[in-house]
Amino acid sequence: MKAMILAAGLGTRMRPLTDTCPKPLLPVADRPLIEHHLTRLAGAGIAEVVINISYRAEQIVNALGDGERFGLAIRYSRETAPLETGGGIQAALPLLGEAPFLLVNGDVWCEALPGLGALGEGDLAHLLLVDNPEHHPRGDFCLARGRVVADDKAPGSEARLTYSGLAVIDPALVADEPPGAFALAPLLRTAIRDDRVSGEHFTGRWVDVGTPERLAALDKHLRCRRP
Repeated sequence: MKAMILAAGLGTRMRPLTDTCPKPLLPVADRPLIEHHLTRLAGAGIAEVVINISYRAEQIVNALGDGERFGLAIRYSRETAPLETGGGIQAALPLLGEAPFLLVNGDVWCEALPGLGALGEGDLAHLLLVDNPEHHPRGDFCLARGRVVADDKAPGSEARLTYSGLAVIDPALVADEPPGAFALAPLLRTAIRDDRVSGEHFTGRWVDVGTPERLAALDKHLRCRRP
C-alpha cells in the first residue's frame, strides 16, 4: 500500500511561524513535523509515499529529498495553487495508482495509523476517529458496529467522534470529480450516507497541530517523554 501526505496548505493558522517556513517543516522535538509521519509510515511497512506540495514547495523537497534516508521512496505532486484536500488527492492519482492508499493530513500528529488493508468490499474509505478535542467538542461522525454514520441515532452507535485526518481511501472516492480545487469532506459524507465507509476508534494520543500553541504543547510532550 502507498501513502499520501497532504502538505500543500498555506498554514495560515500557524502564522507568523509559517511566514518563512512551510507548516510540514515546523520543528517538533527537534524534527520537522512531517518527519514524524515518514518515520511512522516506514515502520508500518509503507515503501512509497506521495506528498502534495505548493506553498514553499522547494523547501520541502530540499529537506526530504527522495526519501532514502527514511527507508522510503518519496514522490511529489506539485500544485501551482493549493487544490484543497479532495482536489489535491485527485491530482496525485497518477502517482498513487488505482489501489486503496493511506491518507495522512500533514498537520496532525498521532501515535497510530488506521488499519492497513481495512477496506471492505464496496467501501470507499476507512476512517480513524478520535475523542473530541477541546477545540472541536461536537465531533464529526459516529461509529455503529464498525461503520461510520452521520449521527448517534443509528442503532448501536456510539457518541460522536472526530475524524483524525488519517484514513484508508479508495481512489474512486475522488476520481470522477471535475478537476480543480474541492474538499474531501462532502465526498466522505455522501459515502457515509451510502454506507460505504468503515471506521475505528483510536483512544491514544492525537493532536491537531493547527495553532502555534498546540504545536508548542506537542513539542513539550514529546520532549518530556524522552528517556
